[in-house]
Amino acid sequence: MLKKLKSLALSLYKMMKKLESLARLKRFLTRKGKGKGKSKSKSESETETETPMAKFRPFLFPETQSAVLPDPPPFFSPQIRNPPLPTNTFWQNFALKNGDQPEYMHPYLVKSSNSSLSISYPSRFVQPNFIYQVFIPNITISSSSSLSLTVHHEITSFDDLSLSLALPGGLVFPLVRGSPYITCLIRSSDTQFTISSSNAILSVTSSNHSTKHVVKLNNNQTWVIYSSSSLSLANDLTVCNFTGIIRIALLPDPSSEPILDKFSSCYPLSGKAVFSKPFTLSYEWKKKGWGELLLLAHPLHLQLLSNECKATVEPGLSYRSIDGDLIGVSGDSWVLRTDPIPINWHSIGGIKNPESSIPAIVSALKQDVEGLKQGLPATSSTYFYGKAIARTARLALIAEEVELPSVIPTIQQFLKDSITPWLEGNFAGNSFLYDPKWGGIVSKVGSSDSGADFGFGIYNDHHYHLGYFLYAIAVLAKLDPIWGRKFRPQAYSIVGDFMSLSHQFGYPKLRNFDLWKLHSWAGGLTEFADGRNQESTSEAINAYYSASLLGLAYGDGQLASIGSTLTAMEIRAAQTWWHVRERGGMYEKEFNEKNRVVGVLWSNKRDAGLWFAPPEWRECRLGIQVLPLLPVTEVVFSDVGFVRELVDWAMPALERQGVGEGWKGFVYALEGVYEREKALEKIGKLTGHDDGNSLSNLLWWVYSRQDGEEGSDGRWCWCYTH
Repeated sequence: MLKKLKSLALSLYKMMKKLESLARLKRFLTRKGKGKGKSKSKSESETETETPMAKFRPFLFPETQSAVLPDPPPFFSPQIRNPPLPTNTFWQNFALKNGDQPEYMHPYLVKSSNSSLSISYPSRFVQPNFIYQVFIPNITISSSSSLSLTVHHEITSFDDLSLSLALPGGLVFPLVRGSPYITCLIRSSDTQFTISSSNAILSVTSSNHSTKHVVKLNNNQTWVIYSSSSLSLANDLTVCNFTGIIRIALLPDPSSEPILDKFSSCYPLSGKAVFSKPFTLSYEWKKKGWGELLLLAHPLHLQLLSNECKATVEPGLSYRSIDGDLIGVSGDSWVLRTDPIPINWHSIGGIKNPESSIPAIVSALKQDVEGLKQGLPATSSTYFYGKAIARTARLALIAEEVELPSVIPTIQQFLKDSITPWLEGNFAGNSFLYDPKWGGIVSKVGSSDSGADFGFGIYNDHHYHLGYFLYAIAVLAKLDPIWGRKFRPQAYSIVGDFMSLSHQFGYPKLRNFDLWKLHSWAGGLTEFADGRNQESTSEAINAYYSASLLGLAYGDGQLASIGSTLTAMEIRAAQTWWHVRERGGMYEKEFNEKNRVVGVLWSNKRDAGLWFAPPEWRECRLGIQVLPLLPVTEVVFSDVGFVRELVDWAMPALERQGVGEGWKGFVYALEGVYEREKALEKIGKLTGHDDGNSLSNLLWWVYSRQDGEEGSDGRWCWCYTH
């Protein structure tokens, strides 16, 4: 009886602590920020939620002059060339090397080359291991200026949802994400330009006032060209002596023509995204012309579009896309709202069957903590060092959850000894430095070798590396508030590198997160023909989740709110585009049948392979979308039916010779969602673990799973189907 009473008391105590934690988080997320300020984007003056860094004197790590970073290119116009500058944005190709690789603006691929801008409504090439969109210049607008052969395009402004490109000779293109029209501003009658196509032009049919021209090509495409005043357009599409606005749109279906006609007179110039409240993102566009704006929404937009806004879905307008069908939405602003997710230090539902499970976790935990006595992480890599200290931080939180306080001082001292040198700048072999050219943190070794630290020195994978550091810093700040207060400026500087909400304080706004696609891009200052890319969604999720935990550790409701909102959206995007369900409708059957996860997702491509592994290494493809194993992982993989599909797909790959024990561990972890005992048996036979994982963490994960049932539990899973 006494044993049962103790167990009941322990359960009540844990429940009270959990309720107390949830109440504290709720207060954080609903509390208004103490300070509000204005922050200017590079193109527009806008009111934005104040960045967490604004509350403290900005800290920047020591400056370095990188030997591998290029100078900001002349593509930036003089008024926006000063740092900080974007390094991972959706239009990055326009500012790299020759600036002539295409970018996907949805629904068009757009390519700028000196005097011309080419538009492609891309077809898709599909094989079991990849999907990519094919660029063919369906429509090209070219300047006839004498400068066109010697002067490149200029990026004259940019913001969250758009950029403006100016071509030699006076052609200006405000390129807005998701616009079914490409808009061209011609401000001088002296501007000479042509409109052409790589396809044969079958016919050009003009309206009575010559303000609408329907162009039919020999590839079965029909394009509509609208003009703000009479436009004389010959059959070869030659134009001259015109001043005003031209808008060009593909007609996806004859029935869509009235919709395109209706909204053709109102055009967007720019667009900003604002975190108006927790788990809510608002789009606001600056426009000109008459009537309402018409833009396109991808599948995740449509899932999140709130009734709060006056936007209206126009189902009669639909464009195909590698990201799913793009559907017309009319309205000058949108409100996107995602369901709240729990941001917890410990498991969401608690450890099950504590009488039998806690002793097993405690035994593993003691062994893992004993292993810390072997010394600090034996690496100077920003990535692997970050994983190692985050792994150690997990041990502290597991110890809290299983009530083993005796090991926490050892873990705390290990974290202090391993993190502090990086923040003080005296770590042997590497350090964080500040790059003033572009505005951001680089590593010492990465500033002299572009391949070191997986390209961290050229802004590759910043949210991955820094996310691991933030997780460890957040846990240590929780355990040791005095240490946390001392190094708060450095912690916030690390957050600011990839999560600043403005272009102030030395860092660009949201370096990695794409506010239109609602997920991050990992690739930095490297030109890619297929645009930006991201491999590991789970490491991106970890970055924003860790920032949320840092907010909890410091009592910063704004940081907790923004971090949890970005976490939720990154999860939604992962479930929408990276998770490939057997009966899903996102990708073609040929690709869908062979894959359960996308390997590397590009803006213009889907690749089954990884940067470090071929498509056949399915255990790696699963693992890279799971690691690190955290409480929030439960939200990512809350659809038990899909988890079973994913494990069944990956499990045969474990029979291949040479499969790493660490990768096996992630497969078994997901199997534990619905087959606890089988997973535990397999985990018990592992001879090693991923360098960011441990036996303690695997046991904690499996023992804290709900009794899984087939299908979704309905709490945190959002799936895309036709």
